[in-house]
Amino acid sequence: MSDDIQKVILQLPASAEYVDIVRLNLYGIASKMGFSYEDIEDMKVAVSEACNNSVLYAYDQVDGFVDVIFEVSADALSITVKDEGESFDNVASEERITLHDKELSDVQVGGLGFYLMQALMDEVNVISESGKGTVVTLTKRLLLSEERV
Repeated sequence: MSDDIQKVILQLPASAEYVDIVRLNLYGIASKMGFSYEDIEDMKVAVSEACNNSVLYAYDQVDGFVDVIFEVSADALSITVKDEGESFDNVASEERITLHDKELSDVQVGGLGFYLMQALMDEVNVISESGKGTVVTLTKRLLLSEERV
């Protein structure tokens, strides 16, 4: 594979029953790339969390869509989960989810998903803007040998 990035793009209804489709696509792409079973399972949990956040928080029972973009390069897989629903800024303050300046014990249950994503992936980037929705990008690097640190 060259340095080119190949993209696989899914647009799904923002509904929990469609999260399985994302996991199945992830499994197919990641296994074809040569990721280990453990890495694939980690990525499946992380992408499920990102999708569930869109389903639970973004649309608040209103029909919407979630875009999932898999970006395949020679040495990494990035998965972007995008919605155009309510940003996390508009979630009630006691439920507000943020990655910064929080102790694990201070985080509401919904916020634990972000800690989980960070633990399972090499990079997690979250952009949430009022009126524009949320974009979560998860990246896992492919290690061809067992050179894990």
